[in-house]
Amino acid sequence: MAIWLYCLSTFAVTAADIPSAANHAPVVQLTVKVIERLPHDHTAFTQGLEWHQGVLYESTGLYGNSSLRKVDPRTGEVLAKRELDAAYFGEGLTRVGQQLIQLTWREGLALVYDLSDLSLKQAFQYGGEGWGLCFDGESLWMSNGSSRLYKRNPNNFAVQAQLNVTLNGQPVLKLNDLACVNGHIYANIWKESRLVRINKNNGRIEAEIDASALVAESGQSDPEAVLNGITYDEQAEVFYLTGKHWPNMFKVTW
Repeated sequence: MAIWLYCLSTFAVTAADIPSAANHAPVVQLTVKVIERLPHDHTAFTQGLEWHQGVLYESTGLYGNSSLRKVDPRTGEVLAKRELDAAYFGEGLTRVGQQLIQLTWREGLALVYDLSDLSLKQAFQYGGEGWGLCFDGESLWMSNGSSRLYKRNPNNFAVQAQLNVTLNGQPVLKLNDLACVNGHIYANIWKESRLVRINKNNGRIEAEIDASALVAESGQSDPEAVLNGITYDEQAEVFYLTGKHWPNMFKVTW
C-alpha cells in the first residue's frame, strides 16, 4: 500500500501564556476512585488509549512489538490487531470521525487508519518526537515529552498553535498520553503516579490527580512499566486508565 506523506514546513505558532487572575487560583487536589477493575493484556506496552462506542482502541510501543489494537474492555480480548513495521515505535492515539491517528516516537509519522477495519490509509509527517495525542472535536493536541502541547489541524497535521503547560507558574515536563475532555486536556506525566488537568486556553494546570494506588496495585517492579494510557467515556462519564505491561485496566472517576 502506498503511504502519502504530507511535509509540513510552515508552522503557525502562538503562545497562550498571558498572565491572568485565573493563573493564581489554587490547584485542586483529586484522588482516583476505582469503579471497576478490568483485565488488560500484560504484554501490551500501552502508549495510547481511545474509547469509542463500547470499544477500546489501544496503541502499544516498543520496536518490533508495536501495534494498533481493538479491545473488548470487559474481557481484555484483542478483537483486531494491526502490527507496525519493526522500524516504528507506536505512541499516542486518538479518533477523528471514522479514522484513528497513531503517533510514532522518533519516526516523525502520524499513521491514519480506517476505524472499521484498521486499514492504513495515509500518513502525516512531523518534526521531533511524538508522545500523546487527543482530539477536542475541532483540533488535535499533541505532546512530545516537553512542557509544550501542540495544537494541530486534523486534516493535514499542520501546527496551529503551541501551549506552554505550567503548574504554579513553572513548566511541567514529560507530558505524555492525553485525553481531551470537556474543554480541558488531561495528561499522564511520564514515570509519575499523577495525572494533571490542563486548561487548554492558557496552559495552566488546574488540578492534580493522585493515581498512586493504581501504580501500587499494578505490582510492577520494572521502572518502565509506568502509568500510561487515559481515555474518557462521555456517556458514562468515566475514565479508563492503565499502564505499560499492567494486568489491569481501571474504570475510574475522581
